[in-house]
Amino acid sequence: MTTIMVTTMIALLLLGFPMMIPLATAAIIGFFMMFGGLGQMETLIQQLMAGIRPASLIAVPMFILAADIMTRGQSANRLINMVMAFIGHIKGGLAVSTAASCTLFGAVSGSTQATVVAVGSPLRPRMLKAGYSDSFSLALIINSSDIAFLIPPSIGMIIYGIVSGTSIGELFIAGIGPGLMILTMFACYCVIYAMVRGVPTEPKSSWGERFTAVRSALWPLGFPVIIIGGIYGGIFSPTEAAAACVLYAVLLEFVVFRSLHLGDIYAIAKSTGLITAVVFILVAVGNSFSWIISFAQIPQAILEAVGINEAGPTGVLIAICIAFFVACMFVDPIVVILVLTPVFVPAIEATGLDPVLVGILITLQVAIGSATPPFGCDIFTAIAIFKRPYLDVIKGTPPFIFMLVLAAALLIMFPQIALFLRDLAFR
Repeated sequence: MTTIMVTTMIALLLLGFPMMIPLATAAIIGFFMMFGGLGQMETLIQQLMAGIRPASLIAVPMFILAADIMTRGQSANRLINMVMAFIGHIKGGLAVSTAASCTLFGAVSGSTQATVVAVGSPLRPRMLKAGYSDSFSLALIINSSDIAFLIPPSIGMIIYGIVSGTSIGELFIAGIGPGLMILTMFACYCVIYAMVRGVPTEPKSSWGERFTAVRSALWPLGFPVIIIGGIYGGIFSPTEAAAACVLYAVLLEFVVFRSLHLGDIYAIAKSTGLITAVVFILVAVGNSFSWIISFAQIPQAILEAVGINEAGPTGVLIAICIAFFVACMFVDPIVVILVLTPVFVPAIEATGLDPVLVGILITLQVAIGSATPPFGCDIFTAIAIFKRPYLDVIKGTPPFIFMLVLAAALLIMFPQIALFLRDLAFR
């Protein structure tokens, strides 16, 4: 059964079908092979609906809507200008500003693809004009957007939290340390790159210009305060924080900045609705697929065959990292989380691993895979936005992938990088 399901998925993917079709088809085939007819079909329908029933999923369209409003308004540019005012003049400052801007925007959007668009669109032309190569600029934008998957809010963390039953609030707080660590790695590489390539520096902003930039960015900086401060302070649940972000984004862009008008609401709602529909369909079919393979005890058979249960905590973490990293090179990150997380749950429970640490590592691997050839989703977002060929987009990615893999290794060796803030906030 497993061979037929996997073969069907691969064949449909190669034929160009969107991911939801191969996943749903494989689930239906597996269902018929187990139950042998239409008599139990309502069970499969129940599993589809169960996938999108958790109330925590409401946070996903909320964060998508808030990010869409900010991207179309002024919030993203105001954050970028503030970062540039303080570090744009140092060696490699423009590149460091790009990575830092991705981190800041990640703290208000939760989406890697939204970050590629919001930060990459204004900063890539400036990097090219400053003397950075196009391959470096594209790789920096794509991989820095991965930090948005770790810095709260994170759609990937929400999906993992629902699938595994892990606290989404704890996951959000635990993602801050690894996100800042990766930002530091990228910043050091940007400085070294600029020194080696002799990239000229940007003009230094005066303190008056910096004050103006900070003042203009104060309102957008309220987003991470609402999300992190609200959850940490026990004021909001993650879902309530998402709703508060939408209200804040509407007030900011429509009332305070007046950058958007009532006529923009239709386009924003349509865009959010389309993205949400895709996400929820993937979640529904992914849940049914996971239920079928769990019902057939396929995960247990796989883990026993490779001896993961006897590998110990470190071995299990390494196996999880490899599995998620490779899978996300080919398949949509949300689907990978939905399908693979239940596979490893028995090994995670057997070895006593902290599910929050596992969630951060999975989120990191999903982020890496999203920017890794051949089919990382952020690569194709960059191709569509910047109108560059595939090989140009992936040419500069190896150093960043190496740093991200190094970050995963450091998390395995020193888990307190992720768990320190979690323990401080929730223990």
